[in-house]
Amino acid sequence: MSFSSFPTTTAGLRLAAFVAVPVLALTVACGGSDDTTGTRSHDTVADVPSPKSEPSGAASTPSAKPAGKSAYYDAQVAFVQCMRAKGGYKDFPDPKLSGHLDWEKIGEIGSQPGRNEGIKAGKNNVCVEELQASMAVEPKRDQQKSYESMLAHAQCMRDNGISRFTNPVMSGGNAVPGGDPNPASPIYDRESPAYKEARAACKSKLLDGLDGMQ
Repeated sequence: MSFSSFPTTTAGLRLAAFVAVPVLALTVACGGSDDTTGTRSHDTVADVPSPKSEPSGAASTPSAKPAGKSAYYDAQVAFVQCMRAKGGYKDFPDPKLSGHLDWEKIGEIGSQPGRNEGIKAGKNNVCVEELQASMAVEPKRDQQKSYESMLAHAQCMRDNGISRFTNPVMSGGNAVPGGDPNPASPIYDRESPAYKEARAACKSKLLDGLDGMQ
């Protein structure tokens, strides 16, 4: 199964964002100095995992499923269990009540030294089947609303000092996230005080499930 065949979902777009470097590099962003925003150069984000067949194993159970939640929530719980038991991330956070993963917390874990390599699908992509299963049942999102939400967030980030933060783009009817102008080798230190302050100020601009996408 190729990633191009995945349904148009939040998780699918998030994975698409990792491979959309040529598109994002052409995205127009405001200019300006970033001396106070904590720019840096560091290791490239790990490649998008390729499908691999491995059975999922037992795992510590996330918080009890809220009443009436969907198959999407169940699939996300299975993915979280795999990440904790087999993926090398015992502190991987529970899904939100909406079923979406808490990408802000996941990003914080991945920013820790030596912990980024397997953050998307576990060490050696051991949880890629569970990830794909959750993507397959994720409710489709209105792409125009997603684009407008991410566009407002990008403008807010620039207004709050992250002057080279790029806009999202629409590609093939899908909203592709903006963000760091060089995703393959990010120039922004997401742990810098200035960047964290901007994200906190702009958090409300993103719809549920879009947090952490740009």
